[in-house]
Amino acid sequence: MDIPENLVKQKIYSVSQLNAEIKELLENSYPFIWISGETSNFYRPVSGHFYFTLKDENSQISAVMFRGQNRNLKFDLEDGMQVTGMGRISVYEPRGTYQIIFEYLEPEGIGALQVAFEQLKARLSAEGLFDEAHKKPLPFLPQHISLITSTTGAVVHDMLNILDRRFPNIDIEIIPVKVQGYGAEDEIVAGLNILNSRKKADVAILARGGGSLEDLQAFNSESVARAIFDSTIPIISAVGHETDFTITDFVADLRAPTPSAAAELVVPLKAELSQRVKEYRIDLKTGIKRYLVQCRTLLREISARLVDPRRKIYDFRLRIDDTTGRLYRLAFSFLHQKREQLSWRTGRLFSNSPANYINTLHKTVDKNNDKLLNLLNIYYNRLRFVFRELTSKLAALNPTAILARGYSITRTLPDEAVVRDARSVKLEQNLEVLLAKGSLRCRVKRKIEDA
Repeated sequence: MDIPENLVKQKIYSVSQLNAEIKELLENSYPFIWISGETSNFYRPVSGHFYFTLKDENSQISAVMFRGQNRNLKFDLEDGMQVTGMGRISVYEPRGTYQIIFEYLEPEGIGALQVAFEQLKARLSAEGLFDEAHKKPLPFLPQHISLITSTTGAVVHDMLNILDRRFPNIDIEIIPVKVQGYGAEDEIVAGLNILNSRKKADVAILARGGGSLEDLQAFNSESVARAIFDSTIPIISAVGHETDFTITDFVADLRAPTPSAAAELVVPLKAELSQRVKEYRIDLKTGIKRYLVQCRTLLREISARLVDPRRKIYDFRLRIDDTTGRLYRLAFSFLHQKREQLSWRTGRLFSNSPANYINTLHKTVDKNNDKLLNLLNIYYNRLRFVFRELTSKLAALNPTAILARGYSITRTLPDEAVVRDARSVKLEQNLEVLLAKGSLRCRVKRKIEDA
């Protein structure tokens, strides 16, 4: 195949050169762009950078958001979220792949603050911070009230006016904090810590006026929510208008729709309490009078039913005499019964006396001794007869008796074998002749064998 001359003279790129030029071309052509899509394959390594894929119905592109930028996000990035962001196109030269590096990212359709609010709300709810079991009851009539709010707004003045109108001269403490802007979150947490460290207040109201979601951001922070949850003093959340809801509303022990409503909820009307005390005093006096009348009536009825004490004493004497007679008869009958039982048991005891039993055993022992002696005599005589018979047999078979009649026993030497046949000895062999008394050592001179 022939290659055209103009192609032969073209510049030959290395892979690195080609990727470098493509990178320069893309980064210069698309310095910063806005792009939207759905996130997938989200991955966050230990470096803290975000790696994910941004896709639509037909295509996808790799995306990166470095830690310096993603720590400013107001929401948690997850798979399947529709997002819109601003970034720049870049090429990763070692692999020859291009990607978009995001500088800014927000959820599509709703703001980042709203997403952060919903995510934090779901997480704290799963941890149980909103459970009713953790809500502390408010005191009916607090002695000391703390207001955690800004001192520059109209909210604190409205609450003070309402509290003074409802219950004059009540002890009120104001803990001044910022309610929006930079540092507001830390000041609110510090105010709650001061409230619990002093332990002076019976109840506290955390309040501010209405505003946008950005204005209420301090009351949607996790640190403020956990500080409210950890508070040992009941907290009333009175943030914004009636339609505004913040994280503090869910964590607090009570939510008031407005700061003014919180001031009305925290203390009752002093005038109403005074009126109720007067009514209770009247009811108490009426009840005591009615009770005294009933007691007097009951006393008269009981007094009318009372019997003359002398008649009661006479009746008791008769009952004592009757009871004494019955007791005497019962005691006599009981003693008689016990005597009969004693006599019967005594007779049985004498009939089963150990002395009688011992005498019977003595007789049995004597009888058995006599029988044993007779048996021993019979057995002894029988053994003596057998002994004499065996002695006679032994004497008849005793070799010494045979030797005493003139017989002798001849044995060879040195093996001491008894000689029964003349053929079993040799000439000049030494022999031993056993006699009734003593023995003889002989030597064979001649043998005479039977034919």
